[in-house]
Amino acid sequence: MKNIKELEPMTAGVDRRQFLKGVGMAGASLVAGGILAGCGGSGTSSTTSGTGASTGDAQILGAAKIAEALAVSMYTAFNASAIYTGLNASDQAYFSAALNEEMFHYNLLKGATGNTDAPLNYYFPTGMFTDVQTTINVMTTLEEAFIAAYLIGVKNLSSPGLRVLAAQIMGVESDHRTLIRTAAGDLGLSTTTGLSGTAETVTPPNNSVYERTFGLTSISQVVTALTPFLSASASNTVAVTFNPGFVPSGTGLVGNPPG
Repeated sequence: MKNIKELEPMTAGVDRRQFLKGVGMAGASLVAGGILAGCGGSGTSSTTSGTGASTGDAQILGAAKIAEALAVSMYTAFNASAIYTGLNASDQAYFSAALNEEMFHYNLLKGATGNTDAPLNYYFPTGMFTDVQTTINVMTTLEEAFIAAYLIGVKNLSSPGLRVLAAQIMGVESDHRTLIRTAAGDLGLSTTTGLSGTAETVTPPNNSVYERTFGLTSISQVVTALTPFLSASASNTVAVTFNPGFVPSGTGLVGNPPG
């Protein structure tokens, strides 16, 4: 079985062959009943016996897969909401592209983690997709958590190919954060509160001089930040079902993972 570190480039455009070669992840604790908990850990790279895959890689990629499924669910529901309908055509096109990009990421990460799907049910705070401030705050928070997760990957993944891949995806997540903050201004908001917990002005939308990790240093901390979205609670009452069969559109989208 080939090593997970070997990446296969896409050879037929952005909408084909979105997977990593030689998945050696069967024992990576990404199984039903423990799929998120199995993604915890320090993010350091130790070798999994018999597979050639790093347990640290498995943890980071598994958590990233769940994050991408959460993002796809979020953008799917948002793009069907009245808030989206109230946006101008340019903003709508941005969010449509964001949905498709997240699904491309998900399919790639699914291929890297045994071709198993992430959990299908996600839960968002009351008011999500109906109250503008709540929606923008949550979307900003999640994109900032995704950025932090991929920055941890850049530091801790065990091969240059995987680290480059994490950087490639992180850059796109940063685009999404800026998009959300642009839409916030277009929707009449003056601030949005993200992962820092402190309101920040939406002007300028691209206000990060350097991407921030907000104190997150390990993938287990990212898992903790995402865990509330995996089960219903008194505050998280809006349920969205992830569709792993969604086929993203490659129209106008370009780029390949590292080869």
